[in-house]
Amino acid sequence: MSIPTDVRTAARKFVATTSREALRLVREALGAEAIVLTNRALPDGVEIVAMAHGDVAEALEGATSAPALAPPVQPAPADTVLNELHSMRGMIEEQLASVVWNDKQRRDPVRGRLLRTLLGAGFSARLSKAMLEKLPTGQSYAQGMAFARAELIRAVPVHEDEDALLAQGGVYALMGPTGVGKTTTTAKLAARCVMRFGADKLALVTTDSYRIGAYEQLRIYGQILDVPVYAVKDAADLHLVLQDLRDKHMVLIDTVGMSQRDRAVSDQIAMLCNSHRPVKRLLLLNATSHGDTLNEVVHAYRNGGGGNALAGCIFTKVDEATHPGALIDTVIRHRLPVHYISSGQKVPENLMLADRAQLVDSVFQPRRHNPLFVPAEIDLQDEPAGAAPSAQVVQAQAETDRLRVQYQNLIRAMAHDAQELATAAGALAGAQIGFEAARRLWRQAADEDTGHKAVLRDLLLHARSEIAAGCETHVLALCGQVGLRSNEGVDAYECQGSLMLSDRSGLPLAAPNQWLSTAATAGGSAADAKRKPGMRQIPWLREQDFGKPLVHLLSKLPGADFMVQWQAQGQQWLARAPGSTGVIDPRSGAARTLARMDWDFAPPHPVAFRGKPALQCEAQAEVVLRGAAVADAGDAALPALRCAVTRVMDAQGRKVLAQGYLLTNIVGGVAAQQLAQWQAWAAEAEPCFRLIRQGVQQVGGIGEPGDPHMMKRLLIAGQVTTTVWRLLHAKGEWADRTRMLLNQLTGRPVRSSRPLTGNALYVGVGKLFLLLEALGTESTAPTRRSEAMAQHG
Repeated sequence: MSIPTDVRTAARKFVATTSREALRLVREALGAEAIVLTNRALPDGVEIVAMAHGDVAEALEGATSAPALAPPVQPAPADTVLNELHSMRGMIEEQLASVVWNDKQRRDPVRGRLLRTLLGAGFSARLSKAMLEKLPTGQSYAQGMAFARAELIRAVPVHEDEDALLAQGGVYALMGPTGVGKTTTTAKLAARCVMRFGADKLALVTTDSYRIGAYEQLRIYGQILDVPVYAVKDAADLHLVLQDLRDKHMVLIDTVGMSQRDRAVSDQIAMLCNSHRPVKRLLLLNATSHGDTLNEVVHAYRNGGGGNALAGCIFTKVDEATHPGALIDTVIRHRLPVHYISSGQKVPENLMLADRAQLVDSVFQPRRHNPLFVPAEIDLQDEPAGAAPSAQVVQAQAETDRLRVQYQNLIRAMAHDAQELATAAGALAGAQIGFEAARRLWRQAADEDTGHKAVLRDLLLHARSEIAAGCETHVLALCGQVGLRSNEGVDAYECQGSLMLSDRSGLPLAAPNQWLSTAATAGGSAADAKRKPGMRQIPWLREQDFGKPLVHLLSKLPGADFMVQWQAQGQQWLARAPGSTGVIDPRSGAARTLARMDWDFAPPHPVAFRGKPALQCEAQAEVVLRGAAVADAGDAALPALRCAVTRVMDAQGRKVLAQGYLLTNIVGGVAAQQLAQWQAWAAEAEPCFRLIRQGVQQVGGIGEPGDPHMMKRLLIAGQVTTTVWRLLHAKGEWADRTRMLLNQLTGRPVRSSRPLTGNALYVGVGKLFLLLEALGTESTAPTRRSEAMAQHG
C-alpha cells in the first residue's frame, strides 16, 4: 500500500511548535475539511502533512482513470498505513464516544449523574463504568448510590482480624514514598503491639540512614514505649540484627522513603525479600495522592524477589484527602488488603482498623469546600429525559459522518490494492474455515451493547452448524487450558476451554465455551489437575446437544471414579496411556503392562512419519485396569476398556520407530485405525489452546476485576482462534497467497525459510479485519475461480 503520486503532489507540509498550532495553520490554508495524511514529532515542534478535501476527490478520479498498464507502485510498509488508520480511527472513535455519551445522558440521566459523583469522589472512569454497567434500569439517584455503595463494600479488600495478625507476629516492613508517614505509622503500630503483648516482645528497626534525624525520631518513640531501636545500613546489617532479634514476637522495620520512580526501590525490596527471616511488606498509600500516582506506587513496590508480594497496605493522611475514592479504587484494582487507616499525628489514637462500610461511607461524606477541579452538576447539566437531541449532539453526529467519509477516502487513496484485500476476504469467506463468523464476532468485541451471554448463544448455534457440515458420525471434544495475565500483568488467570474437532479432518470447527478463573483457584492441586482432565468443560458439554455423539479426547488417563461416572452417564472417551499401565488380559487372566502384552497387528499401511515414508499397523484388545486405578474406584466395578496400539515402522527394514497406546470405552463401531487417527489429531490440535492467548490480546486483553466484557472477549478469542488455526493449516494456492498477504500486513519480512507462525497470522487477521471495516468491504460470495481454488486446496 502506498500514497498515489497525485496525492503526494497535492499534499502540503505544515510545521509548528505545537500540534494545536499546526492544525490551525492547516485549517487556515486548506479549510476545515482538510485531511491530515501524516504527522510526526520534530526536535523543534510538529510536522503535519495535509491536503484539501477536493484534491482527494481529484486524486481518486485520477487513480480510477489511470491506464491499466501503468507501472506498479512500490508498496509502502504496512505499518505506515496502519498507523495512519489508527490515527484516523482514533478521531472517529473520539467523536463517536461524544455522541454516544450525550445519547446515554439523555436516555438515562441518573446513570450519568452517578458517574459524575463517582468520578468526583476520585474513582477511575473504568471502575465507575464497570459498576454502573450492573446497575438495573429505572433506578432513582438514591437507589443508584445505595447500589454503588453495596458494590464497593463488597469489592474492597480489608484485613479485619487484627487479633490473628498480632498473634501471628513476625517481621513487618513499612514501605512507601518519601513523606507518606512511615515513621509515625511505625510508632502507632508499635504502641498497639505494646498494649497487646508488652514491650519486651517487640523491637523496632530503621533502614533510613539518609534523612537527617530519622533514627533519632524513631529512637524517641522507642524510649517512650520502652522498646529497643536498631539502625541498619545494608543487607548484611539487617541479617545480623534479625538474627539477634529472633526471640522477639514482632519486629517492625521503618524503611527509607524514596520516589516510586527511583531505581533504588528494587534494591530495597531485594534486601528485605532476601532476608533469612521472612519479611512481610506493608505499603503505605497517601490519601492525598492522585489515582495515577497511587497506581504507579503500587506497581513499583508490588512484587519482590521469589514471589514475595505485598502483604497489604495502610492508608495514611486520610484526614487531609479531598478525593479518597482513588485509594479504594487502587486497592480494588490491585487486590491489596487494607490493614489500617491512619488519620492524624497522634500516637496511637489516630490509627484505626480498616472497616469496609466506614471506608466507603467516608468517600461520599460532604466536603467543607466546593471542589475546584471536579466538574459540578451545573457544569455538565444534561438535557431532560425524552428531549430532542441538542444542536451540539446533531453537530457532533454530522462531524462524525464527515470524518467517516474522509477516513474512507483517505484509505482508498493510500490503499491502491484494496481490491486485493476484498479478493482475499472473498476467498476466506468461501474456504469454509469460519471466516465470516469470526469477523462478526470481532465486531461484537467492541460493541458495548452485546454481552457475553449473547455471544455464548451465537457460539452454540455456530458450533451446531459447523458440526452438522464438518463431522461424519462423531464430534470430537478436546479440552485444554492456558495461562493468561491481565493487561497490566498483575493478575494471573487460567482459561479452560473446549474445541470441537472434525472426525473427518481433525481440524477445530468451533470453540463454544471458555471458563476463566484465577490461577490460585483454577483447578485445585496439581494432582487433581492430572486426575481430572477438562473437569470444568466436560459437565457443560454433556448438557449440550450437538446432533452427533460426543467423544472426549484426553491427554491423560482419567481417574477410575470418573471412568465409572462417565460410563453410567453414557459419555464416550479415549485417552493416551503409557506402556507401563497395569492391566489384566481377559484372554489369559494374566496381569501385565500394556507394553508386555501380546498383540496381533493388522497388515501395515503406508504413512508419513516425521516427514519420511513409513509403515503403520494397529492392534486392539479388551483389557481391565488393575493396581492404583482399581483402588481409586472403591467399591464400584471398573468397566472393561478397549485398548488400541499403534506401531510405526521403517519402510525398508521394518525397524520399530514408535509405538503408542490408547484406552477407550468405545466398544465398537469405530475401527482401531480410526481411534488412533483421532488421538493423533488431538495431539496436533493441543497447541491451538496457546494461540488463544494471542487472540485475547488482539480483542482487548484481560481487563481489571469487574470488567463486564472480559468473558465476552475470551469467548470471541476462542472461536476466532479456530479460524486462524484452520487457515494456518489450509492447503492450496489461495491459502499460500492469503497467508503471504496477512504476513505483509504484520510488517514481517517474507522469508521462505521461516514459516508463518500462528501468533503472527493472528495479528495479520486482526489487521485485515481493521482494514476491511475501514474500507467498508463486505465479503462477497466467492467466484467460481475462488471456489475452484478452495476445492483445489
